[in-house]
Amino acid sequence: MDIFLIFFIFITGLILGSFFNVVIYRLPKGKSIVTPRSSCGSCGTTLKPLDLIPVLSFIWLKGKCRYCKSKISFRYPLVEIITGILYVILLFKYGISIEFVFTLYLMSILIIVFFIDLDHMIIPNELVIAGLVGGIVLFVLRFWFSDSLLDGASWYSPLLGMVGTSGLLLIIALIGMAVYGTDAFGMGDIKIFLPIGLTLGLKLSVLSLIFSVFIGGFAGLFLIITGLKNRKSHIPFAPFIVTGTFISILFGHDIASWYIGFM
Repeated sequence: MDIFLIFFIFITGLILGSFFNVVIYRLPKGKSIVTPRSSCGSCGTTLKPLDLIPVLSFIWLKGKCRYCKSKISFRYPLVEIITGILYVILLFKYGISIEFVFTLYLMSILIIVFFIDLDHMIIPNELVIAGLVGGIVLFVLRFWFSDSLLDGASWYSPLLGMVGTSGLLLIIALIGMAVYGTDAFGMGDIKIFLPIGLTLGLKLSVLSLIFSVFIGGFAGLFLIITGLKNRKSHIPFAPFIVTGTFISILFGHDIASWYIGFM
């Protein structure tokens, strides 16, 4: 693969990751993600272009604001680097293709979901809607172009994936509410599977859900054993959904084929 293309995709990921940081910070607060210009969260000084170069500005400034010397969260370069690496991984997986464009779009939404839910335990409806827009566009395009995400499945597979995964989580949540008086899953967790199912189709979205539950279960058990959480603690589930979805995008069909062959 062309090294210049890889570099371009990585840099694009860094730049968009910088924008994702803005969304992660502002969206839960109900602020515009377009205006005003970025400023220091401590002193309020409007940041200059040299302060906003992805990753490099953080290194040059030694993780401190140029103006008030307050610490800058390591979260900012982390999101940028994660986005850049994720974009390159998807490029290696799908090349420049319809799968690459729409999995990149979905995962971009999910990166934002990951960190907002981690901080606030919410998944804003705006992100669900943005994900659905991409899923709808892909659904329409599939009538003219085939893609490996569906792996030859019927045209209605995305609809089944959307309704099946979100519907199952909704049923579990209602049962949990009836039996224990508390939600097993938040509505945001339920709704975010709408764009996941619509984009990935039935097989991959079901695998995303399975991976999410297993990863979340093991992580929750670890947190309880180590005393970091107790049984009644609320743990954000979206980070596990995002991780499970990414695993499904990369390895879902291979894992499904291996399982069928093993059985």
